[in-house]
Amino acid sequence: MLNEELYSLSERFLTHLELEKRYSEHTSRAYRSDMSQFLSFITAKFGRTILTDISHIMIREWLSTNMDKSVTAKSVNRKISTLKSFFKYCLRQGLIKQSPMVKVISPKISKRLPGFIDEKGMRALEENVSPVSLTSSIIFTDDFEGRTHRLIFEVFYQTGIRLSELIGLEEFKVDKRNLTIKVLGKGSKERLIPINNALAALIEDYKSEKRAHLEGFEEKVLFVHPHTGKKLYSKYVYLTVRRYLTEHQITTLKKKSPHLLRHTFATHLTNNGADLNAVKELLGHASLAATQVYTHNTIGKLKEVHKQAHPKA
Repeated sequence: MLNEELYSLSERFLTHLELEKRYSEHTSRAYRSDMSQFLSFITAKFGRTILTDISHIMIREWLSTNMDKSVTAKSVNRKISTLKSFFKYCLRQGLIKQSPMVKVISPKISKRLPGFIDEKGMRALEENVSPVSLTSSIIFTDDFEGRTHRLIFEVFYQTGIRLSELIGLEEFKVDKRNLTIKVLGKGSKERLIPINNALAALIEDYKSEKRAHLEGFEEKVLFVHPHTGKKLYSKYVYLTVRRYLTEHQITTLKKKSPHLLRHTFATHLTNNGADLNAVKELLGHASLAATQVYTHNTIGKLKEVHKQAHPKA
């Protein structure tokens, strides 16, 4: 195989991210995919290439082929981030004197406001009554599978945690006495999130029913597959959330994912006057800039109040 040295170096870099930098499984998989695509392009286009031969022109050419394939600017920027990390690693190893990425400019991303589910939609999920049924049918069935799915929604909405954080949530990280859960977030950073008595009781009931319903389930994690007892995987949770939001028309938004519930958590907090720094800590954001996007809904609400209440509005 051509470029064995580059592939070997790429593997050492990816192992460094996984074992030393402790990147999440999702992020590591994305970086691995980007590196594989980049090296495949270099090999196909330029043949045998050594590390010091790679120039910003080659990199730009690879990025342009992605953009020709209608890859979004956000995805292209992630690929750029992957290569920046790779060449920074090579610099620290003394393998190159300068990164070719200094001459690569990231495309601008248009800022999209995060969508969210309105309080009426979330109330339907919490009360377990379908808003589109004339007979007031339930959303979640009253069996172990239905209760598993309902608790998934409750934890997402009441804590704002990410999909990967929910899947990795361990039983002993739920403190029913102090009403908190400890979440392992990005960069292996832990944070405490408060929960209420009702959610703590739901979690305890779920743990008891899990033991009564399943044999040989994975004991370490909180959430398990309702039929196999194995740890949940991302696609299962994603498809579950999308199915309920679609079938019961909880929202008209096209993108129906677990992250929508995280956006909803943050938006409802800010709309009800929560301090932005507190929301930042709850979400596990590294900087306040990432949290400020949720203020658009608060501003919208203030405009509506102003319009209704001010005599000159």
